[in-house]
Amino acid sequence: MTAVPHDKAPADKGGLLARLLYGRGVDRDAKAKARVGLAILAFGLIYAVIAGRLVMYGVSSDGPSAKRGSGGDVVATARPDILDRNGAVLATDVRMPSLFGEPRRIIDVDEAVELLTATLPDIDGRELRERLSSNKGFVWLKREITPLQQQQIHKLGLPGIGFLAENKRVYPNGPEVSHVIGHVNIDNQGIAGLEKWLDSRGLADLHSLGFAIDRQQKPVELAVDLRVQHVLRAELVAAKDKFKAIAASGLVTDVRTGEIVGMVSLPDYDPNDPRQALDKTRLNRLTTGVFEMGSTFKALTVAMALDSGKVSLSSSFDARQSLRYGKFDINDYHAQKRILTVPEIFTYSSNIGTARMALALGVEHHKAFLKKMGQLDRLRTEIPESAEPLVPKRWAELNTVTIAFGHGLSVAPLQAVMGVGALMNGGKLIPPTFLKRTQAEADAIAKQVIKPETSDRMRYLMRLNAEKGSARKVDIPGYYVGGKTGTAEKVVNGRYSKTKLLTTFMAVFPADQPKYLVTILLDEPQPIPETKGYATSGWNAAPTAANVITRVAPLLGVEPRFDLPTADKQILAVTAGIR
Repeated sequence: MTAVPHDKAPADKGGLLARLLYGRGVDRDAKAKARVGLAILAFGLIYAVIAGRLVMYGVSSDGPSAKRGSGGDVVATARPDILDRNGAVLATDVRMPSLFGEPRRIIDVDEAVELLTATLPDIDGRELRERLSSNKGFVWLKREITPLQQQQIHKLGLPGIGFLAENKRVYPNGPEVSHVIGHVNIDNQGIAGLEKWLDSRGLADLHSLGFAIDRQQKPVELAVDLRVQHVLRAELVAAKDKFKAIAASGLVTDVRTGEIVGMVSLPDYDPNDPRQALDKTRLNRLTTGVFEMGSTFKALTVAMALDSGKVSLSSSFDARQSLRYGKFDINDYHAQKRILTVPEIFTYSSNIGTARMALALGVEHHKAFLKKMGQLDRLRTEIPESAEPLVPKRWAELNTVTIAFGHGLSVAPLQAVMGVGALMNGGKLIPPTFLKRTQAEADAIAKQVIKPETSDRMRYLMRLNAEKGSARKVDIPGYYVGGKTGTAEKVVNGRYSKTKLLTTFMAVFPADQPKYLVTILLDEPQPIPETKGYATSGWNAAPTAANVITRVAPLLGVEPRFDLPTADKQILAVTAGIR
């Protein structure tokens, strides 16, 4: 029997170690592959151990990272910038030092408390002692300290005391866009406005998982134009002071896309100091307040009648006498005591004529139309704060009579603006948005609620009202504005007050080629000598809207056009048989 050579025997077994240890007579390719495989295995084990230790460190309560997800010891992670439609920064993050402690590493608690309270006089010594005496691995001592305070504390050389750079939300424009943007809490978590909406879109989940740790996030672009916002706020501040109103608010919206280009509600607050938002007078009246909108609601009633086909511009209604319902008398503020045509009902703002128009169509038709126009359901936008409209529980004929001219139904002003916008843009109900939206995107979600020819008629009536009716103070040369006044008596102790009014004005421009709708609301304006003792919309909200349009139209690229014909020729003449 032939003997097997000693150096070949292990190789025949095919073992990994044999191939690595016995070099002679072994296939060199097999040997190289085996060594590479062993190296990969070794490095894989090393990296697995490192990864395991990192995971253990990440969930451990012994390090600074323990603050994530631990109640009051959460680190303020990053948020995306918020920009206006032109790229101006409305909200951004800055890095701020915060002071933390690791109680298990503190050598002398009394010394640490004494030195820290001497450097930070506003810190609570008792609370500081309790925190440093705990058995936690990480505790916050003071958030958002100044660089000078950081330097002073660093020089103390206290073991177990350190600093973390956190993200602090900053609003460069102060109160200018407060009710749009909202604000965040100390942990940089959104608690109001678009900041809260951002968290609801997944940012809060990223924070809780520790992923939103830097600012490499795509900015959020809004439809709001900071220039328009500045003008709108300035004019509202001036109007609130001039007419001694308790509040003022306004909107500039694009009727073609539903974009909200400007929104202001006064009193507002500085989101850099969120405590101001706790004042109940500083609520956003345009989305969270509900109001009886007064005669601006007549635009919806007239549009309903015209769109039904049962009423035309040449139709007439009897306004010679008051309407009597039980103990209620329906009267006209500018009583004409005669039969009025539809255009006259609109320009004289006749309660009687509008009520008769609604009664001609019936209660159910009225309810269905307002439902279709989005006035009976809560309006949802990117801003989480919104209010449910106050709708009569039992809608009888008397409700239709009063709601027809703007009493008995309370809605959020933005809700009413959406409805009137549909009357101006060709009949399309477009949900409002605070984000940039293209025309194609708007068309995709728009709902046709009235006929285009009805929209033409309504634009004619709005312009006619500026030429001859209650909206004459908004007839700005060059911009062909149309408008509707609204004055509602506020309910005080269950009764309508003759002295506490909410005045509203809605202005569309250009009326023949509608693009923007400006809405102004003044809460409890007072009569002044300039208004000849009147406090109605035509004397305060209308001129305020005129001031806003004069200043924002050039900013929005609306070029003035002079010597335009009257509404009859400019709007009605382009549509055959519109009467």
